[in-house]
Amino acid sequence: MAKRVLVVDDEMHLRLYIKAVFESAGYETAMAKNGEEGLARAREFMPDLVSLDLMMPGEGGIRLYRNLRSDPELGRVPVMVVSAIAGGTFEHALRAVRTGADTPLPDPEAYVEKPPTPQSLLDAAARALGAGGA
Repeated sequence: MAKRVLVVDDEMHLRLYIKAVFESAGYETAMAKNGEEGLARAREFMPDLVSLDLMMPGEGGIRLYRNLRSDPELGRVPVMVVSAIAGGTFEHALRAVRTGADTPLPDPEAYVEKPPTPQSLLDAAARALGAGGA
């Protein structure tokens, strides 16, 4: 059975690109354009992996990440962050969010900097799924 990937990104061209990469590699995919839609889609689609952009308007990526991690059914689903934020800056931002949180956030299972290559996405997904994925 194919692994399921939920792609959450506010940029339509990137959603479609990431979706195409995963589908061409045999994954089943679903998409969402923001955090609110992403949480609803995750609950109905029950993905094995979430590909998540952090910088989104409205219900942003960090809020969705927090909601996923605190959800009883989705909390163990690995998250692969795909972001234009450089790796070091991302770590600093996540640390700041952790510090102000009631419940500290764990690190995501994988991180890919934009613009992603097909191979970087597939390699990061394999690592994330191998890190105790659903």
